[in-house]
Amino acid sequence: MLQVLTHNILPVFAMLALGFAIGRAGKTTHPEAAAVNRVAFLILQPALIFPLMAGIDLGQFDAWALAIYAACEFAAFGIAYGVARLVFGREHLEAWLLAMAVVFVNSLLYIWPISYLIYGEEAALPITAIVAWDASVMFGFFIISMELMAGDRSGGGAVRRIGTNPVIVAIALGLLINLSGLAVPEPILTAAEFAGAGAAPLTLFALGVILSGTALVPSPTVIGISALKLLVFPLMVWAALSLGSPGNPWSPFFILNAAGPSGAMAFALAMLYRVRTDTIAPVIIWTSTLSLFSLALLA
Repeated sequence: MLQVLTHNILPVFAMLALGFAIGRAGKTTHPEAAAVNRVAFLILQPALIFPLMAGIDLGQFDAWALAIYAACEFAAFGIAYGVARLVFGREHLEAWLLAMAVVFVNSLLYIWPISYLIYGEEAALPITAIVAWDASVMFGFFIISMELMAGDRSGGGAVRRIGTNPVIVAIALGLLINLSGLAVPEPILTAAEFAGAGAAPLTLFALGVILSGTALVPSPTVIGISALKLLVFPLMVWAALSLGSPGNPWSPFFILNAAGPSGAMAFALAMLYRVRTDTIAPVIIWTSTLSLFSLALLA
């Protein structure tokens, strides 16, 4: 456990911690970090995910295990939304995004590199399956729902956002090439792999800077939502897979992913739709910190 923590998990977490420390020291400003994050989101993340989607063998996807994981996401989302609304008294949109923070894990930029460092190529297919599901279906669901509730209520704005989102475009293009059986030219793959290698460290660094202005003392809401993320959701995934697909070799990777920290997308959507972030941001910080130990234990 200690070697996994020091050799595989902490090096990835270090970029988030470095950004947080430099942001607290005032060496990098919020606008600078936002610009870095924008470049990483628009260029580097699509470059990272495109070769993954173009090269995976979809026929090897365990559809049943993925369906169980997806069912757990929706169930945990409903529970977390109810807790945020009824127990902690949060208003609708904030509760919606807090529930998103419980189920939308930082899979692509955090769990994927960690699992790859620990397990190598064996982890690529299960984690990529979750990345594809979350980045396309779940991300699309939250974009559409937030647009309808807080943005363009006609739905047209949501369609435009999804259709022009670089990550979703990269997934769609990669799947199209994959299903067509075409080979991606080697120079394009080389360029994508070269650019994609910077996606995780730059995004985590920028996120650390952006979150450095957040208070560290956790409120009861932060503690409750973080507990749902780090304890309840992974336990739901473990129980569901144990009952619905016992002995499945994908189960350890799905449980590892479920135990990961909250993804930054809930925070990004809160900023986009002017939803208060004083609870969402600390949830990301605390789940990122505490997941160091749960991930090391599970790995």
